[in-house]
Amino acid sequence: MAKATFDVPELTPYTEVPAVTPGAMAHSAPFVSKAEFQGPLGFPGELVEDWQTRAIDKMGELLGKYRSLRVYLDSCVKCGACTDKCHYFLGTQDPKNMPVGRQDLMRKVYRRYFTLGGRFFPKLVGAEDFTKEVLDDWYSYFHQCSQCRRCSVFCPYGIDTAEISMAAREIMDSIGVGQKYCNEIIGKVYKIGNNLGLPGPALVDTLEGLEEDVFDETGVKVRYPIDEEGAEILLVTPSADFFAEPHVDGLIGYGKVFHAAGVSWTLSSHASEAANFGMFIGSYDNMRRVAQRIREAAIALKVKRIVFGECGHAWRVAYSFLNTLAGPWDFLDPRYPVPQHICEFTHDLIEQGRLTFDKSENDDKVITFHDSCNVARASRMGEVPGGQFEIPRAIIRATCNHFYDMDEDTIRDRTFCCGGGGGLLTDDLIELRVKGAKPRLDALNNVMQEKGVTHMAAICAICKSQFTKVLPYYGMEMDQIVSLHQLVSNAIVLEGGEDDDEEDAPAAA
Repeated sequence: MAKATFDVPELTPYTEVPAVTPGAMAHSAPFVSKAEFQGPLGFPGELVEDWQTRAIDKMGELLGKYRSLRVYLDSCVKCGACTDKCHYFLGTQDPKNMPVGRQDLMRKVYRRYFTLGGRFFPKLVGAEDFTKEVLDDWYSYFHQCSQCRRCSVFCPYGIDTAEISMAAREIMDSIGVGQKYCNEIIGKVYKIGNNLGLPGPALVDTLEGLEEDVFDETGVKVRYPIDEEGAEILLVTPSADFFAEPHVDGLIGYGKVFHAAGVSWTLSSHASEAANFGMFIGSYDNMRRVAQRIREAAIALKVKRIVFGECGHAWRVAYSFLNTLAGPWDFLDPRYPVPQHICEFTHDLIEQGRLTFDKSENDDKVITFHDSCNVARASRMGEVPGGQFEIPRAIIRATCNHFYDMDEDTIRDRTFCCGGGGGLLTDDLIELRVKGAKPRLDALNNVMQEKGVTHMAAICAICKSQFTKVLPYYGMEMDQIVSLHQLVSNAIVLEGGEDDDEEDAPAAA
């Protein structure tokens, strides 16, 4: 078990609603962004002098721009349906991590400045001035929301806490109080092209190494190209896929699938990142700037279609917003959806009988599947409602002999968040991340005990990174989390092998 400077919750057969402990996580807050990370995103470098006035003005701007925000702030009746649905409340016991409690941090400011009752009778309607103490609460607790939207599934009014959290973060950024982790990452995309700051030569070297590794393993020359003009497919994938396990194993699987399908494809050094952290901070302008890089790469490389790799919020941004952020896409082949998920691509080939698998290659694993929140509750796959649930499971069943779902109340649209989404995947929030992971790991531990599950597959880079970090805190192994296309990579049977000409083999490094 990993060492912790805080109490790690004990896993239980069923996640129980904890006793309320006010202020339990009041100490938790991410590092504040420095001026060097704020400027490139168009934000002040530090808290501005007239911050209260500017924050209220910004709130008014957002209320006018997004009608839904005003509806969400007006419609809550404190029914309690959401109170025990947040993984962070269940793991931390802090009542301000109840969705309604977190929303009220903004709601009381909204009522004070934007409702008649709040202006004249603030105490009667739960309105409060926007003080520095309230701002500090905002910064702490709106960074204890992973924007997973589980609470919205159970809210009878459909209030979207994620949208409220995004708005709060945008307001804070506008007055110079941004989060270091998210804003530094967005800046790296603008400067280099991806979240990790990996330059083009490093990507080329990594991909050449993958070609050699796959050839040594299979005897088949599988290409992992980058910046190849005229390729049919542009693959846009999270930058974690280029260097870290289990992510890179998924990238290896993508390449094998494209090879088996006989299609040409390429990555782009200009758009070497599928993720879009602009969504996490609620900034449409930054979302659009990041998305435009994909458009620029697609045009420059003259591709016909775009496929996204395994990244939950990248798929949410792509599925829900890409056409308005970076469209029109009329230069692409109209026969294919814009965009397309790698799971859709692989599943279509399986349905057509164009892929061959040896499922026994995964017999060392008993698999369960983690539905990543941004895929489960904010997107779709395929042409049938619920495809985002069925398609990944169909791929697992096609490649594995042993698969079991976790409890039905913890999967599909009711899935628990990994605990690290929404821009919270930073070590300064490790206590929050560990405690927020408890509901998911309760369900995982149950299926491990009852069905002998050994590994959990996921199609989100953040989920994979989060689980490799937090599993050891609960006495589990970090390699129990795997990429879905890692399973595909293990089982896929590639043609060629020993028949490949020696001259086709990649040159030694």
